[in-house]
Amino acid sequence: MNENDTNLRKFTIKGNMKIAVIGLGYVGLPLAIEFGKKYAVVGYDTNLARVAGLIAGYDSTREADLEEMNRVVALRNTSSGKGMALTADENDLKGCNVYIVTVPTPVDSNNSPDLKHLIYASETVGRVISKGNIVIYESTTYPGCTEEDCIPVVERISGLKYNVDFYAGYSPERINPGDKVNTLTRIRKVTSGSTPEIADQIDSLYASIIEAGTHKAPSIQVAEASKIIENAQRDVNISFINELALIFDRMGIDTNDVLEAAGTKWNFLRYYPGLVGGHCISVDPYYLAHKAESLGYVPQVILSGRHVNNSIAPFIAHKVMKLMIQKGHQIKGAHVLILGITFKENCPDIRNTKIADVYQAFCECGIQVDVYDPLADPDEVSEELGIALIKEPDSEKRYAAIVLAVAHHPFMSFDFESHHKANTVIFDVKAVLDRKWVDGRL
Repeated sequence: MNENDTNLRKFTIKGNMKIAVIGLGYVGLPLAIEFGKKYAVVGYDTNLARVAGLIAGYDSTREADLEEMNRVVALRNTSSGKGMALTADENDLKGCNVYIVTVPTPVDSNNSPDLKHLIYASETVGRVISKGNIVIYESTTYPGCTEEDCIPVVERISGLKYNVDFYAGYSPERINPGDKVNTLTRIRKVTSGSTPEIADQIDSLYASIIEAGTHKAPSIQVAEASKIIENAQRDVNISFINELALIFDRMGIDTNDVLEAAGTKWNFLRYYPGLVGGHCISVDPYYLAHKAESLGYVPQVILSGRHVNNSIAPFIAHKVMKLMIQKGHQIKGAHVLILGITFKENCPDIRNTKIADVYQAFCECGIQVDVYDPLADPDEVSEELGIALIKEPDSEKRYAAIVLAVAHHPFMSFDFESHHKANTVIFDVKAVLDRKWVDGRL
């Protein structure tokens, strides 16, 4: 008998295990697939197009192994009691006994936590949950949100009493979009529950699919806090390096050269300058700051880091324009090509991408900007960012500058050399290109 078999025996929820995963994005879909290998799973999303695409075998996030997903879906048609059903019909959630919420937690235009997706998901759970059931939240949020903001909604809608009629847990997601090495089952999972017994059951449930093991936190708030500081820490560390980049630029020193030299010491932490976007690092610190401020404490380091990192996009745009002028290009009416719009390399995720800010800064100066990204969804980019992607760079167009904003694999074969010889400014945000072709880098 292996450890997972033992953990399965420990899970004592009454009745047959039936798990609902609410939200089938970057976090929910991989989770539903893994659970579907061992349990009956209902994968639910309010986005009809998203569900239809998954049923047709298409995953816009590129996180799922499509063959594996199809096998897990096919299991539902067997007598194994396992497999995954995909649905946009809330009624299909009825009869589940574990509800796992994996919806986005963005910020609004004022960088305040936007809980609308969490509240809506909690209302959905409230309409379908039954006595003895468990609801587990994975969405990243501030400490206290699960029990102070979400659970009261479930209670109000369901008429059930927390920790009497139903129970809760929090197990923060640790998905790294685009990473095919550190996948769901290979990352240790933090778990927690609303009572010691429920904490044990939730831990055992996750331990049954997570190869890397689990860590049971002593409370839901501790689990929430552990997640929020993971990304706040990275944000602060990157902000320090970004501030160095701003300083060293004024000195005429290449920041990456400095980091390479400093990195020869064994205890130097290797962070690099860059645009900080995405759904986690650029968002989560605001959630922690919001909670701190609600308690009467205004965080200094966290918000300072956010300020520095938000200044990098306009810095890049102005640095490129300075290099254009040095090479004899006029700014107004110039053509500039940006390679990449997603927030990180080899990933289609455009959430909170700071490259849109670089684009906007160019446009405000009268520059005509082409944006090329073969990994991003053109319709999503147009709808969310108001940017029309080009199908491919125009070989006949003379660009005054080309900005490598994202280090997608396809861009590594781009002919930067010939453009550099034609007096085009080449700016390497990611510091991955041959230095002899590059006029500037972050």
